[in-house]
Amino acid sequence: MGTLKGKNAVVTGSTSGIGLAYARAFARAGANVVINGMGVPADIERERSGIETDFKVRAVHSPADMTKPAEIAEMIALGEKTFGSVDILVNNAGIQFVAPIEEFPIEKWDAIIAINLSSAFHAIRAAVPGMKKRKWGRIINIASAHGLVASQYKAAYVAAKHGVLGLTKVVALETATHGITVNCIPPGRIMSEQIRRNYTPQYRQWQADNEIPVGRYGEPEELADLVVFLASPRAGYINGAVIPVDGGLRRYQF
Repeated sequence: MGTLKGKNAVVTGSTSGIGLAYARAFARAGANVVINGMGVPADIERERSGIETDFKVRAVHSPADMTKPAEIAEMIALGEKTFGSVDILVNNAGIQFVAPIEEFPIEKWDAIIAINLSSAFHAIRAAVPGMKKRKWGRIINIASAHGLVASQYKAAYVAAKHGVLGLTKVVALETATHGITVNCIPPGRIMSEQIRRNYTPQYRQWQADNEIPVGRYGEPEELADLVVFLASPRAGYINGAVIPVDGGLRRYQF
């Protein structure tokens, strides 16, 4: 508790699910947070106010559309105006669509590249000047095991997530002398409400037994704890790293 007191974080795609787990973990560590995403306004407000009540930090919501560069820049500006700085940026927003390459809708390709890859570029581009000015920053890009290996029918998702790894490495080099670190986490199968809704217990067990070497799904907290550590002062010598959290899943061409 308190390892990030006085710091301010922006987490994209964080009004629910694993992104919300990141935001709450930052708040637990003492950071103010900007949560981002769309959804039912009452549900978003409940989560936003819950962060403030539970952890005694400040939390604001940005409805920025991750396909719109101007709104992404406004999200970073909101954090800077509200808290005085954006010290930590987590690029987490993402969507998925599955189809054979010859049937893949062009509009789905464009949307996935925009949200899963280009949004990270736009957010980083907006946040880096302030981080350089303060000579301190932490950027954490959430990719996927699909950033390391391929899977059929996921051309856009796999291409975008591979791109996130490359973007991470470039920005890490460009900002290394400014007190900024840039790292990437490619998660594997992580238990979430979406997984529970979409996959039966029997199918989840089959996946755990046949696709995940450790034999289980990961928990959101196992990701969130690493994200908080990478954002902490103690992680200042970790830069340009790709740290899979996947139970060994990346060893398989799936």
